Amino acid sequence: MFRYLACFSLLLNLLACSTEQDSAEDYQWLEQVEGKAAIAWVDANNSETAARLGKSALYQPLYDQALAILSSPERLPKIDQKGDYVYNLWQDTEHPRGVYRRSLVSDFIANAPVWQTVVDLDALSAEENKKWVFKGLNCLAPEYRLCLLSLSEGGGDTIEVREFNTETLSFVAQGFNLAAAKTNIDWIDENQVYLGTDFGADSQTDSGYPRQVRIWSRGTAFTDAKLLYSADKSSVSASGHRYKDGQFSVDIITDATTFWESRYQLLANGKLSDIALPSTATINDFIKGQLLVSLKQEWQFNGRLFPEGAVLLIRPQALVTPEKAAAHDIALLIEPSPEFIVEELHASPRGILAIGLVDVKAQARLYTSVNGNWRSQALDLPSVGSLSIETIDQKSGAFFARFEDFLTPPSLYYLDTNLKSQVVAAQAASFDASELKVEQYFAQSADGTQVPYFAVMKKDTQFDGKNPTHIFSYGGFRVSLKPSYSGSYEDLNGVYGKLWLERGGVFVLANIRGGGEYGPAWHSSVLLENRHKAYEDFEAVAQDLVNKKITSAKHLGIEGRSNGGLLVAATMVRHPELYGAVISGVPLLDMQRYHRLLAGASWMAEYGNPDIESNWQWLKTYSPFQKVSAEQQYPPILFYTSTKDDRVHPGHARKMAAKMKAQGHRVEYYENREGGHGGSSTKEQLAKRVALGYTLLWETLR
Repeated sequence: MFRYLACFSLLLNLLACSTEQDSAEDYQWLEQVEGKAAIAWVDANNSETAARLGKSALYQPLYDQALAILSSPERLPKIDQKGDYVYNLWQDTEHPRGVYRRSLVSDFIANAPVWQTVVDLDALSAEENKKWVFKGLNCLAPEYRLCLLSLSEGGGDTIEVREFNTETLSFVAQGFNLAAAKTNIDWIDENQVYLGTDFGADSQTDSGYPRQVRIWSRGTAFTDAKLLYSADKSSVSASGHRYKDGQFSVDIITDATTFWESRYQLLANGKLSDIALPSTATINDFIKGQLLVSLKQEWQFNGRLFPEGAVLLIRPQALVTPEKAAAHDIALLIEPSPEFIVEELHASPRGILAIGLVDVKAQARLYTSVNGNWRSQALDLPSVGSLSIETIDQKSGAFFARFEDFLTPPSLYYLDTNLKSQVVAAQAASFDASELKVEQYFAQSADGTQVPYFAVMKKDTQFDGKNPTHIFSYGGFRVSLKPSYSGSYEDLNGVYGKLWLERGGVFVLANIRGGGEYGPAWHSSVLLENRHKAYEDFEAVAQDLVNKKITSAKHLGIEGRSNGGLLVAATMVRHPELYGAVISGVPLLDMQRYHRLLAGASWMAEYGNPDIESNWQWLKTYSPFQKVSAEQQYPPILFYTSTKDDRVHPGHARKMAAKMKAQGHRVEYYENREGGHGGSSTKEQLAKRVALGYTLLWETLR
């Protein structure tokens, strides 16, 4: 470390530093998030990227177009209904940090919203000299008067909590207020909350999240909150939640023992009782006194076998005393089927709303109870694209749903209590889609699995192997990638259409295994030692594009974020000959140390534990930081991250960039000083990152 610091002080550029011995330890000083030497390295590399990509003739027009689209007053706001109001965060050039505002639901439905400022993030930031990022407003139903406002300085997962009154539009001075920490907090009633936060020594898990669940009463110090439960330090996190359906309520304590497993307990009369659910099951909601539960593995209970992917309704007491449970205490609501892969579940006064996928195209259903029997009906909503339930009126059951696809801007549908559907808001087009088309193809992976992918291109695209092509994928954590006007799961408002498609590029969304597009098995089949199958899926898509002569390797760029950033870097070191450019955002890259950095330990159920030799044997076959070589040629790569990312450590991107530069490879690097795991806090920051990425793609793939 000191050898490198000396080299830095002499040459003012760590990129010039090299030694014959190149080990992981040589770069660990870059894990010092705010360390002076590390930040100096970041500044030097940001400057180099700005001088190369930022000075390109392409960059400024790409940035200008991106910023105009991202800041457009015509974009569709994402809303959240709380009582008689819909709320949303609105960012534009005048309010880069955003105004959290509200309008009466009736005015919004009439397409005549009158927005009232609830919290002005820019004014608050200026007043307190902190770069505040809005992280949510959790209000106590059904009055929605008292709320818990979460704010992050710089956009990370660490939040400050302040109680807020929506009648007076002011903070509650002596309310439920907490200093910055990784916190789980939820309402019990007006005078009590469930709380997990940093209570001092030994109060957090190895993953850095709360391990204690306490009840905090109004007017007392948070440190005096009554301890209910303490999880093992090896768990991911613990939390408490009161589910309410308007008539009944139930209190559940959840110990997330791994990322994919939980121990559930029922709190009743001050006593905790284990709930006899399989550890992989998910409690989605609560309705008519029953838990809405989805299964990720098959489950045998009292002689009945429920299949993987099933959705059940269960009376809580039946799971506390299973020996006394009757057959009618558990109902099979949705039987798994390739014709309806459950993606979303929501309880409402009207029934249960479900969004399902068929070959990655969405459809919506409502399940209602008639004389104790549950029946489903299709809802009058578009079905060939991406569909999601935006927000629900918990008094009437009316709701808003959002629809979009690759070429159709987001539209907001309102379904009233009679399920009559109407479009109440729609985003203006960000690009000209009249000359574009979308195709869905299937590539065959190494083990024979058929892997779907979408290709968006101009109608007159010639399959001559020369088309600049951009693949985006993720492949992990059950995240389903669906047709989106942003191309990816980021909210980019159609930027990709203007910056890429209109200019003649081909965009590809690859639905590789690791996501949830085809149910729990689509994810579980690539966990741990089988992770390489996700990379084989991605490589199969790349090869299929070449076989179809849509593109060729020198014209093919790939991009992923977070786990997707690992994906594209891993496949780059596995098969660099397949690609012409790579963008790896907020990535995991050092799979030998990932579990020791920030929240990394929470993902061992996905990847494995590198401290166990058998696990390291499979991790080292693709860990980019360990596998990258000076002897191999790699395509140009852009790494981007955020200093304030307190989920995936920025040291991953820093170390990989430093190592690859020392080996002589072309590397571009951009680290935003705020933004958290999203990588940016303002539209200007996001436009810069997007423009840098497309500049690299256009410069290298044409």
